[in-house]
Amino acid sequence: MLTDAHWELIEPFMPSSIGKQGRPFRDHRLMVDAIIYRYRTGMAWRDLPEEFGPWQTVWKRHHRWALDGTWDRVVTALLARADAAGLIDWDAAVDSTINRAHQHATNTTRTTGGPVESQESGRRTA
Repeated sequence: MLTDAHWELIEPFMPSSIGKQGRPFRDHRLMVDAIIYRYRTGMAWRDLPEEFGPWQTVWKRHHRWALDGTWDRVVTALLARADAAGLIDWDAAVDSTINRAHQHATNTTRTTGGPVESQESGRRTA
């Protein structure tokens, strides 16, 4: 999955288990490969191939890295490196198209004056 060159860029930002209680971290490179595989294929975490180990371990590591800022540090460093090499074009196109949602597409509640909305007026004229 990851080439050795790619891993060399990412490895310095991976957290260390030195000085922490409990079992040492499973191979970080295997976990990153599993996370990349999962996002590339769009599969559910539970469907990860067994070669990556237990899916719960992969998910927990991904979640922990998201919370502790590991992924933010990796992306920031990779973007800075690519920008310094002139590999990023920072021009952006913004589309101002507006799409309206159907009134029932929202999950907000609507106050109608009562528990059930009546389709008839309160007073009937005969």
